Amino acid sequence: MVIAGVTGGIGSGKTTVCREFEKLGAYVFYADDEAKMLMVSDNAVVSGIKETFGEESYQKDGSLNKPHLIREAFETGRVEELNNIVHPAVGRAFKNACKQAEQNGYDIAVKEAALLLNEGRPDYLDKVIIVTGDENVRMERVMKRDRSTARKVKERMDHQPDFNKKRHLADFVIINNSSLENLKKESVKVYNQLIKTS
Repeated sequence: MVIAGVTGGIGSGKTTVCREFEKLGAYVFYADDEAKMLMVSDNAVVSGIKETFGEESYQKDGSLNKPHLIREAFETGRVEELNNIVHPAVGRAFKNACKQAEQNGYDIAVKEAALLLNEGRPDYLDKVIIVTGDENVRMERVMKRDRSTARKVKERMDHQPDFNKKRHLADFVIINNSSLENLKKESVKVYNQLIKTS
């Protein structure tokens, strides 16, 4: 089984690529969704967050107190501390998911994660795919999708890695500056390459 990682900045189209891979028969693990789930369901993660950012990180019903966590982690420059609690749990979940995917007969397992290459190329990945596009194109997409302002989108972009500087870590780079149809075609091309190596 080939284990691949898909990453890219906000508005790049990485989720669309992953949805295409799913249609073509890949197992896809969405790291951000998994992280959100583990932050309320994994006892070790919940304890770690409470110890680091206070009991008030959670509402009485056990749900995340997002305004508090945004204030304590993001606005005070302590995101790394939060990542150090959540990311190892996400890594373990992905490892287990891959084992399950292999048992279920999948030829390709994909991890979709924005922070995939933050510490270089992970050694557990056979292939890495970066989805990128011109900043102004991506900005337009996100403003439309999230009904957000250019300033807010730019702020989010500024907190993300510059994927153009990480291209050397990728086996495939999908440039998504045109239509959705084109992105889907490119996704199929890359998928077929992945299948050849499985």
